[in-house]
Amino acid sequence: MNERPADGHRALREQLGVYALGHGTAAERAAVRAHLDGCADCRAELAALAPLRARLADADPARLDEVPPVPPGLGEAVLARIAAEEAERPVDLGSRRRRNRTLAAAAAVGVAAAGFGAGWLVRPVPEQPPREAVAVQVAAEDITASADVVPHTWGVEVQLAGQGFTAGEVYRVSVTEEDGDVVPAGQFLGVGPARLVCNLNSSVLREDAAGFEVVDADGSVVLRSTF
Repeated sequence: MNERPADGHRALREQLGVYALGHGTAAERAAVRAHLDGCADCRAELAALAPLRARLADADPARLDEVPPVPPGLGEAVLARIAAEEAERPVDLGSRRRRNRTLAAAAAVGVAAAGFGAGWLVRPVPEQPPREAVAVQVAAEDITASADVVPHTWGVEVQLAGQGFTAGEVYRVSVTEEDGDVVPAGQFLGVGPARLVCNLNSSVLREDAAGFEVVDADGSVVLRSTF
């Protein structure tokens, strides 16, 4: 078995985050892509970055420093509720003063927390990329499937749904570029007759992608799609 030079592998692995976000020079991205073709560990790590890189790509840097406003009247409402509860139970003067200080501090914390919660609820939600339904040609008799593709700034996402993939068998997915190059897009485990839904990610941009293929553990194509 061929061994990868430790230093070279480490350097390429450290570039996965930059590669996932669509950055890096053409030469750097080509080097990472060539490494991914022969390194299952790095392919798995790149796939694990997919949820994070999608959120980062949709983030609006101009809004990161904004502080959400506290809802009008929230502070007064909290203090009024505290006063009403205090009026219902008599306590000695020293205890009342200590309790008032404690409750006032709690109210301030509550207002701040509520302000954060309200800001989270009213935060702007980034518009989701459009989904494109694509035709799927199934080569295995027991499999039924459908697929959508989603364009991202970092590549193309394949949303695959289907049934009949052999339970426990590993299936590998790759995206074919317009020039014929084949780029790994992840893998999934068959679940038999149960419905399977998975999202697979490739660094190939949508405009450069010509289709995708799914192969079984023996390397046989079980389904393909041409965009």
